[in-house]
Amino acid sequence: MGVDAAVIWLRGFSLFAAMALNGPAAAQSPEEAQAYVEANLISIFYHELGHALIDVMALPVFGQEEDAADTASILLIDALFEEDTAQSIARDAAFGFLDEAAATEGEEPLWWDVHGPDLQRHYNLVCLFYGADPDLRADIAADLDLPQDRAESCAEEFDLALASWGPVLDDITQNGGGASLVFEDAGASPLQDVIATEVAALNDLLTLPYPVTIRAEPCGEANAFYDPADQTITMCLELESHLFERAVQNIE
Repeated sequence: MGVDAAVIWLRGFSLFAAMALNGPAAAQSPEEAQAYVEANLISIFYHELGHALIDVMALPVFGQEEDAADTASILLIDALFEEDTAQSIARDAAFGFLDEAAATEGEEPLWWDVHGPDLQRHYNLVCLFYGADPDLRADIAADLDLPQDRAESCAEEFDLALASWGPVLDDITQNGGGASLVFEDAGASPLQDVIATEVAALNDLLTLPYPVTIRAEPCGEANAFYDPADQTITMCLELESHLFERAVQNIE
């Protein structure tokens, strides 16, 4: 993304802007648990939006599409939010991967799965976010235990990711908002409030060649997915309780 587009995209988010979070390991209140849940919902939503962009923009993917969607998520967080807010979201999203890894500790990783192991996704997230501004984000890299051997390549990794995704993000924002994302509201819930807020903000910023529908609905599992058959992102309502359980485990 060009410098001008990055500046245009910056915005705050009220809940995060009011807090300087240290991640769920340091959370001491229901408010901090709520922030952890919302940060992970945002990170997951932008991951699925990455899949949608790959589809509707007919983008080539060299390697695993899940890795490309992870990269899109962190680039969007970096571009869309003011610094304090972006750091809070990235920190809690990184802890989200750590918490998922801890929940399956001792189990054999699913090497056949299209997603990378949670610990690897954690370090990839931290590295890309840190690499966007190593001077400003040295503390978050240290707090999230990014090894120095990996940190040395993170600025280069971010530049490469931005060279790949930047022109796409510039393309969809050059004409301003176009109401390309359609949110189907199935009733009040914190998950739906978070996603509705993101959809409204994105619709003020971007135009896609084809509309993408976002649904928040029960799925029978804590999951989120993009379906290219009908260009739909589904955010499963079970994600909310799943993330709250993770958050509560960290503050009890």
